[in-house]
Amino acid sequence: MALGVPLAVNLEQRATLELQTEALIQAQGIASAVGSENLRPRAEDRLDSIVIDAANQVDGRVVVVDEQGILVADSQGPDYLGSRYATPSRPEIVTALGGRPATQIRFSSDLGMELLTTAVPIQDEGRTVGAVRITKPMADVAQETRRATLGLVAIGLAGLAAGLLLAFAMASSLARPLRRLADASRRLGEGDLSTRAEDVTGADEIEQLGRSFDVMADQMERTVRAQREFVANASHQLRTPLTGIKLRLESAIEGTADERLRHDLEAADREVDRLSDIVDRLLLMARDIEDGKPTVLDADAAVEQAVARWRERATLAGATLSARTGGGAAQGNPTDLAQVLDALIHNAITYAPGPVSVGCTREDARVVIAVQDEGPGIASDELERVTERFYRGHGAPPGGSGLGLTIARELVERWGGSLEVSTHEGGGTRVEVRLRPAAEGLTDP
Repeated sequence: MALGVPLAVNLEQRATLELQTEALIQAQGIASAVGSENLRPRAEDRLDSIVIDAANQVDGRVVVVDEQGILVADSQGPDYLGSRYATPSRPEIVTALGGRPATQIRFSSDLGMELLTTAVPIQDEGRTVGAVRITKPMADVAQETRRATLGLVAIGLAGLAAGLLLAFAMASSLARPLRRLADASRRLGEGDLSTRAEDVTGADEIEQLGRSFDVMADQMERTVRAQREFVANASHQLRTPLTGIKLRLESAIEGTADERLRHDLEAADREVDRLSDIVDRLLLMARDIEDGKPTVLDADAAVEQAVARWRERATLAGATLSARTGGGAAQGNPTDLAQVLDALIHNAITYAPGPVSVGCTREDARVVIAVQDEGPGIASDELERVTERFYRGHGAPPGGSGLGLTIARELVERWGGSLEVSTHEGGGTRVEVRLRPAAEGLTDP
């Protein structure tokens, strides 16, 4: 298209220019044949013969005027002989009588069409004694130009169709292996760890991408298999010592008469039960996460239980805990959320002892659980790094591994949630856990 359009325009301009040049040469030849001798009296018959023959040769109308612009010969007949033809409506004749040839395309109101008019002077020893004018209709030129333009359009459309077919064939050959890789990626993401791209054919870059995908899938399968084995082994190995601890705690509870000690032992026994529940759910949780199965939890109940669980320890650390509920049910795992709340409350009462609020609300179609303290807050240059693995702030007290917020963030993100840490201008750190609200059809695990 980019080549065809300017070529068609150039073709039309060139055809018009060639016709004007040809008419100018023809007019000059007729002017030479007429000469000054055929403009004299008693030479009318010879002049008419020359004009009629010339009109047949040029396939147009030929007229001759004398030096006064009076029509003395006309190939169409004697109807207008003797009339003045050098008028403003025929500027080409006026120009020719001035000694210069003229050619132009103008619209004839008498004929109702565009005409190519060409006029040249008839000279005798350097003096202009008359002029010859040729007129041709532009319809013939337009028809020839239109025919050539249609030919160009046909060639352009044929080339465009051939290019589209070629592009479609090339795109299909390039897209086929990419679709295969996309399908393999989708199956791998859905949990089919045996998926491989195998022998993907195509360009060198695509084949290299297919091989890299298979290497990645092999490594992922080995990693997941190792994780499964670790979870299974850890669950099995932890059951025995937990059972022994629980038996010793139960025996100690029955054998003590000290109420305060009994209270502490019963609290420890409940923690062992919770740890046992974590171990029992570890395999189930890993499988659910791998299969992408969301479950529902009562976020309000999780907040109240966490505050009750940590209230005594908070008091000993010089902190006070308060709970505010109203968020409702969310997607996730209760054990995961309990672990997240434990990490957040532990950080709050350890690094910012004082009033600590734990709230659960519904905001922007999300269940938001926020733990906020009134401590000094976190420096702005450390906010983005506090959830990094093993990172500890510059003013953090000794102890700790720098994994609490990292593990909390990873647990929340497993269920499509997010964890955000912010510091208020008046002081205090706020950690928000945003979870998806519970969908219909989900059940409590």
